[in-house]
Amino acid sequence: MQLRPVIYALGMMILLVTAAMVPCALIDIADGTGKQHVFVISGAISLLVGSLFWVMARSRDLNIGQREAFLLTVSIWVVINAVGALPFLVSGYSITNAFFESVSGMTTTGATILAGLDTMPRGLLLWRSILHWIGGVGIIVTAVAILPQLRVGGMQLFNLESSDRTGKFLPKVSDIAAYIGFAYVALTAICALLYSITGMNWFDAINHAMSTLSAGGFSTHDASFGQFNGTGSVYVGIVFMAIAAMPFSLFAILFLNGRPGPLLRDPQPRLFLAIGIVVSIAVILVREANPGGATFSEQWTEGVNATFNVFSVLSGTGFANAPYDTWGDPVVALLLLVTFLGGCAGSAAGGIKMFRLEITWKALIAWGQRMVQPHRKAPIWYGGRVVDTDTLQSVMVFLFLYLVTFMVSSALLSFAGLDTMSAISAAAACVSNVGPGLGPVVGPSTNYGVLNDFAKWVCTVTMLLGRLEFLVVFVVLTPRFWRG
Repeated sequence: MQLRPVIYALGMMILLVTAAMVPCALIDIADGTGKQHVFVISGAISLLVGSLFWVMARSRDLNIGQREAFLLTVSIWVVINAVGALPFLVSGYSITNAFFESVSGMTTTGATILAGLDTMPRGLLLWRSILHWIGGVGIIVTAVAILPQLRVGGMQLFNLESSDRTGKFLPKVSDIAAYIGFAYVALTAICALLYSITGMNWFDAINHAMSTLSAGGFSTHDASFGQFNGTGSVYVGIVFMAIAAMPFSLFAILFLNGRPGPLLRDPQPRLFLAIGIVVSIAVILVREANPGGATFSEQWTEGVNATFNVFSVLSGTGFANAPYDTWGDPVVALLLLVTFLGGCAGSAAGGIKMFRLEITWKALIAWGQRMVQPHRKAPIWYGGRVVDTDTLQSVMVFLFLYLVTFMVSSALLSFAGLDTMSAISAAAACVSNVGPGLGPVVGPSTNYGVLNDFAKWVCTVTMLLGRLEFLVVFVVLTPRFWRG
């Protein structure tokens, strides 16, 4: 295995993340908080490490093979999260809390251990949002450009280089990254503009736009999106949380070529929107079963809040504008189920993903047909093509690892002292990169700061596994991978 190209790429990524610390230092200087040293020290450390990696591994021959791609995909998320934790460490947080917050930010989970956000230095608040934004575009490019090449988790269905539906739109991996990056930046800018128009100040608008498009969920206020109840920002949030859960490659096509056809034909957005609308209606009906003489305006507000929180959980964003864990057991059960589902492949969302749900459902139907008629051929179709055996197998392996990770982390969190609901919901929220769980400990009205260190490390590892979709990590941990 050639480690030089892996180290070189890590050095470049560390330097890029270091550059993202500059605006955080500048805003602390402008505010006169005296906290600019946090990013000066953190930037100096990461600049030194990144430069050493870059100089040590610099070479004319830096070809990355498949094994190097596996190792780079895993190591880059670990190393960059360590760099992201530096400002929290310098600010005085423990290693456990600093790494937890960084991983939660970079994996776009949005679970936080911080309190007192309303009085926190704006530089650190901006850094949390930047972690989200970097992680969001990072996982999108990884999912669309890298994972199909590694043939893990069924992502080869989305290898756009060979897709006859997109033509010559994305001829190379570098083009994929560039066009997706353009769509990501453009949508973030539009979202920030609309947030500012509908009631947020510019700082809140920029931070929440980065959190929204990355399907992250970090807010600049302890009340999360509840800070903006009664404003049009809630409606903007619903729309852009749904957009964040869509395949960004299709938005890139729409932006650059004016071709909405691929977005309209893709089965994933249709299924995602259908689930979101149906669950929202179900939650609204449950809540309106005992309206208590509420006026129409109050019922409309409750309906908007229900829709906002359903799409927040389904997309994995994790914003909350109401304590939805107090809306009754039927609503809690629905939202716990929605936590697992996630968004579309090639999006910033986590979870099982829409294409896996549809393929699994069709596989169950085909299996039932063959049980009744053993000699009948029942091919599984998805998106206009037959799902091959390798893809079906990788989807099933993903689902197995997903469930095993969820069950193991739930058990470990129970051993750490959490009640059953908190343990199950925290494990589900972390493995699906949603953020807030359910119940009095990790619910939308609280945070993960009350957990002990063991529970926080369980959640941290679970977040990383969920974001990297298990199979890449599993391959790297096998002895055969290192033997060659």
